[in-house]
Amino acid sequence: MKQSCWAAALVATFIMAGCENVPRVAEPADDTAQRSASFEANYRIGVDDRVQIAVWRNPELSVTAPVRPDGKISVPIIGDVEAGGRTPSEVAEIIKKRLSEYIREPNVVVILTELRSHEFLSRVRVTGAVRTPRSMPHRQGMTVLDAVLEAGGVNDFASPNRSRLYRKVKDKTEVFGVDLGDILNKGRLESNYPLRPGDVITVPERLF
Repeated sequence: MKQSCWAAALVATFIMAGCENVPRVAEPADDTAQRSASFEANYRIGVDDRVQIAVWRNPELSVTAPVRPDGKISVPIIGDVEAGGRTPSEVAEIIKKRLSEYIREPNVVVILTELRSHEFLSRVRVTGAVRTPRSMPHRQGMTVLDAVLEAGGVNDFASPNRSRLYRKVKDKTEVFGVDLGDILNKGRLESNYPLRPGDVITVPERLF
């Protein structure tokens, strides 16, 4: 009897040890899909992301739109919609409400197609009347002058003292006047601002 009990205990020990060595079953694909859906539902849209706007039974209103530096997207009929800092469902609700003035009971879905805001926010851009409009990685200590020189300087049609620096701060865009002509030609550095990731410098053309 004692031998039988001892044998049974030994078998049980081997079974338990075997269970410990069984590899864990991979998480089901459904769980991965659920996590992905949860991420998209809670994702806050940012500058340079791309979204697809689908309006059921109204294909002419269904578009894919980039998020501009001011955080807005353009939607047919209703114009600009503030998307930056909002979730896809929040943007869909805004579009739905505004479209309801033109069509009956619109069914709107907003889908993320490209997540590029992180890349955007790690770079500095120089646009407008410069020799080589550029998007460049932000560097510690970088200034307006550094970025403009990397863009080749202003071209012959520029109005440099009307330049602007656009900076996203929380849910709004701040605008700073830049006297770029004074910086380049007179060495006046009062508006040679230190740059932050995501800054955009625009140099307008002269008014003829």
